[in-house]
Amino acid sequence: MNRTFLALLALTSGAACDVAHLVHVQQTEPSTPPPPPKPYAFGYAAGRFPGHIDRTHSEVSDGSGVVQGSYSYVDPRFKIRTVEYTADKNGFHPVLNFAPEPLPSDTPVVAAAKHRHLVQFANIANARHAAPGTVVVPVDSVAVSRAKDKHFKLFQKIAEEHARLAAAQEAQGGTEKPIY
Repeated sequence: MNRTFLALLALTSGAACDVAHLVHVQQTEPSTPPPPPKPYAFGYAAGRFPGHIDRTHSEVSDGSGVVQGSYSYVDPRFKIRTVEYTADKNGFHPVLNFAPEPLPSDTPVVAAAKHRHLVQFANIANARHAAPGTVVVPVDSVAVSRAKDKHFKLFQKIAEEHARLAAAQEAQGGTEKPIY
């Protein structure tokens, strides 16, 4: 009985697989042209939880093959990024728009401090304004003068120490220069 079943299976599977001669596939142009493009518009706003919108998208097509749209999202720095785009026969053309952050307004105290600074700056600039062709050499303040004196004294002390070490090494008969 097993042999009969296998023979019947072999005959039917071979007959079922070879149907290419029965089907005639015609490779021709469709008889009806495709319909013209239809204008459309859509848009949505979504969020990760109810009441919170963190992305939007809207798009409009006039039916001529030109699509214009924009989408917005919140980036990892929590800034809203908006991309406006046009898609046409020449490709996809996105433009990323960075919305500038609003500048903080000055408090009355800050505004007054800025004004005082500008007045002082103008006074200093006008006081040091020299005639063309003259050179203005700044005068050291007391603090700068003291710092220069301290630096010069330390330099002198180090130079004397190096001279003493060089003389001691030369007295010992060394011809090599000391390495500091």
